[in-house]
Amino acid sequence: MRAPLLAALTVSLLGQAALACDESYIEIKGDSGKFRFQIDVADDDQERAQGLMHVEQMDQFEGMLFIYERPHDAAFWMKNTLIPLDMLFADPTGTITHIHENATPLSEDTIEGGPNVLYVLEINGGLARKFGITEGAVMQHPGLDQNQAAWACDG
Repeated sequence: MRAPLLAALTVSLLGQAALACDESYIEIKGDSGKFRFQIDVADDDQERAQGLMHVEQMDQFEGMLFIYERPHDAAFWMKNTLIPLDMLFADPTGTITHIHENATPLSEDTIEGGPNVLYVLEINGGLARKFGITEGAVMQHPGLDQNQAAWACDG
Protein backbone atom coordinates (compact mmCIF):
# COMPACT_ATOMS: atom_id res chain seq x y z
CA MET A 1 0.00 0.00 0.00
CA ARG A 2 2.80 2.42 0.73
CA ALA A 3 4.51 1.96 -2.66
CA PRO A 4 1.57 3.32 -4.75
CA LEU A 5 1.17 6.25 -2.35
CA LEU A 6 4.89 7.03 -2.50
CA ALA A 7 4.87 6.75 -6.30
CA ALA A 8 1.85 9.09 -6.55
CA LEU A 9 3.53 11.61 -4.23
CA THR A 10 6.76 11.47 -6.25
CA VAL A 11 4.90 12.01 -9.54
CA SER A 12 2.97 14.88 -7.97
CA LEU A 13 6.14 16.56 -6.69
CA LEU A 14 7.94 16.05 -10.00
CA GLY A 15 4.95 17.50 -11.82
CA GLN A 16 5.01 20.56 -9.58
CA ALA A 17 8.73 21.03 -10.20
CA ALA A 18 8.19 20.82 -13.95
CA LEU A 19 5.34 23.33 -13.78
CA ALA A 20 7.51 25.76 -11.81
CA CYS A 21 9.63 26.47 -14.87
CA ASP A 22 7.24 26.33 -17.78
CA GLU A 23 7.99 29.11 -20.32
CA SER A 24 4.31 30.06 -20.30
CA TYR A 25 4.34 30.95 -16.59
CA ILE A 26 6.30 33.08 -14.17
CA GLU A 27 6.26 32.71 -10.42
CA ILE A 28 6.93 35.44 -7.90
CA LYS A 29 7.92 34.68 -4.32
CA GLY A 30 8.05 37.25 -1.55
CA ASP A 31 7.05 37.91 2.02
CA SER A 32 3.35 37.71 1.13
CA GLY A 33 3.59 34.31 -0.59
CA LYS A 34 3.94 32.87 -4.09
CA PHE A 35 2.02 33.99 -7.15
CA ARG A 36 1.88 32.50 -10.62
CA PHE A 37 1.04 34.37 -13.83
CA GLN A 38 0.54 33.02 -17.33
CA ILE A 39 2.70 35.18 -19.56
CA ASP A 40 3.82 36.03 -23.03
CA VAL A 41 7.55 36.65 -23.36
CA ALA A 42 8.93 39.64 -25.24
CA ASP A 43 12.60 38.88 -25.83
CA ASP A 44 13.45 40.64 -29.07
CA ASP A 45 13.26 44.28 -30.19
CA GLN A 46 10.04 43.87 -32.16
CA GLU A 47 8.18 42.03 -29.38
CA ARG A 48 9.40 44.48 -26.74
CA ALA A 49 8.33 47.46 -28.88
CA GLN A 50 4.83 45.97 -29.28
CA GLY A 51 4.48 44.91 -25.66
CA LEU A 52 0.86 45.06 -24.51
CA MET A 53 -0.17 47.84 -26.86
CA HIS A 54 -3.77 47.57 -28.09
CA VAL A 55 -4.63 44.82 -25.57
CA GLU A 56 -8.12 45.57 -24.28
CA GLN A 57 -8.08 43.26 -21.26
CA MET A 58 -6.05 40.60 -19.49
CA ASP A 59 -7.23 37.94 -17.09
CA GLN A 60 -6.19 38.51 -13.49
CA PHE A 61 -3.25 36.10 -13.61
CA GLU A 62 -1.85 37.06 -17.03
CA GLY A 63 1.01 39.31 -17.98
CA MET A 64 4.05 39.88 -20.15
CA LEU A 65 7.71 39.34 -19.32
CA PHE A 66 10.26 41.54 -21.08
CA ILE A 67 13.73 40.00 -21.28
CA TYR A 68 16.71 42.11 -22.37
CA GLU A 69 20.15 41.10 -23.60
CA ARG A 70 21.98 43.12 -20.94
CA PRO A 71 21.15 45.16 -17.83
CA HIS A 72 20.28 48.79 -18.56
CA ASP A 73 18.45 51.88 -17.29
CA ALA A 74 14.90 50.86 -18.11
CA ALA A 75 12.22 53.30 -19.23
CA PHE A 76 8.70 52.60 -20.48
CA TRP A 77 5.65 54.52 -21.60
CA MET A 78 2.00 53.59 -22.08
CA LYS A 79 1.40 54.94 -25.59
CA ASN A 80 -1.28 52.78 -27.26
CA THR A 81 -1.61 50.69 -24.07
CA LEU A 82 -5.28 50.53 -23.16
CA ILE A 83 -5.22 48.99 -19.67
CA PRO A 84 -3.52 50.13 -16.44
CA LEU A 85 -0.44 48.08 -15.62
CA ASP A 86 1.88 47.39 -12.73
CA MET A 87 5.47 47.21 -13.95
CA LEU A 88 7.84 45.08 -11.90
CA PHE A 89 11.47 45.86 -12.76
CA ALA A 90 14.06 43.21 -11.87
CA ASP A 91 17.83 42.93 -11.85
CA PRO A 92 19.91 40.08 -13.37
CA THR A 93 19.09 37.83 -10.38
CA GLY A 94 15.34 38.21 -10.99
CA THR A 95 14.97 40.26 -7.81
CA ILE A 96 12.37 43.01 -8.10
CA THR A 97 14.13 46.33 -7.58
CA HIS A 98 11.31 48.75 -8.41
CA ILE A 99 7.55 48.63 -8.89
CA HIS A 100 5.57 51.22 -10.79
CA GLU A 101 1.91 50.77 -9.87
CA ASN A 102 -1.10 51.52 -12.06
CA ALA A 103 0.62 53.05 -15.07
CA THR A 104 -1.90 55.32 -16.80
CA PRO A 105 -3.28 53.97 -20.08
CA LEU A 106 -2.28 55.91 -23.22
CA SER A 107 0.15 58.14 -21.31
CA GLU A 108 3.37 59.17 -23.02
CA ASP A 109 5.03 60.05 -19.72
CA THR A 110 8.28 58.21 -19.14
CA ILE A 111 8.21 55.53 -16.45
CA GLU A 112 11.68 55.02 -15.04
CA GLY A 113 12.55 51.55 -13.80
CA GLY A 114 16.00 52.40 -12.53
CA PRO A 115 19.44 51.03 -13.35
CA ASN A 116 20.59 47.43 -13.82
CA VAL A 117 17.21 46.18 -15.12
CA LEU A 118 17.29 42.95 -17.11
CA TYR A 119 13.65 41.84 -16.73
CA VAL A 120 10.31 43.65 -16.56
CA LEU A 121 7.04 41.95 -15.73
CA GLU A 122 3.82 43.74 -16.63
CA ILE A 123 0.64 42.64 -14.84
CA ASN A 124 -2.78 44.21 -14.39
CA GLY A 125 -2.70 47.49 -12.51
CA GLY A 126 -3.22 47.19 -8.77
CA LEU A 127 -2.24 43.53 -8.44
CA ALA A 128 1.18 44.14 -6.89
CA ARG A 129 -0.44 46.01 -4.00
CA LYS A 130 -3.40 43.60 -3.80
CA PHE A 131 -1.11 40.58 -3.48
CA GLY A 132 1.55 42.31 -1.38
CA ILE A 133 4.27 41.95 -4.03
CA THR A 134 7.08 44.29 -3.02
CA GLU A 135 10.63 45.18 -3.93
CA GLY A 136 12.89 42.32 -2.91
CA ALA A 137 10.51 39.61 -4.13
CA VAL A 138 12.08 37.20 -6.64
CA MET A 139 10.92 35.81 -9.96
CA GLN A 140 11.32 32.28 -11.33
CA HIS A 141 11.20 31.58 -15.07
CA PRO A 142 13.38 29.56 -17.48
CA GLY A 143 14.14 32.75 -19.44
CA LEU A 144 16.10 34.14 -16.48
CA ASP A 145 19.83 33.39 -16.44
CA GLN A 146 19.73 30.34 -14.17
CA ASN A 147 23.37 30.85 -13.14
CA GLN A 148 22.48 34.23 -11.63
CA ALA A 149 18.86 33.69 -10.59
CA ALA A 150 18.04 34.25 -6.92
CA TRP A 151 15.28 31.63 -7.39
CA ALA A 152 16.53 29.23 -10.06
CA CYS A 153 14.27 26.73 -11.76
CA ASP A 154 15.81 23.83 -9.89
CA GLY A 155 15.37 25.51 -6.53
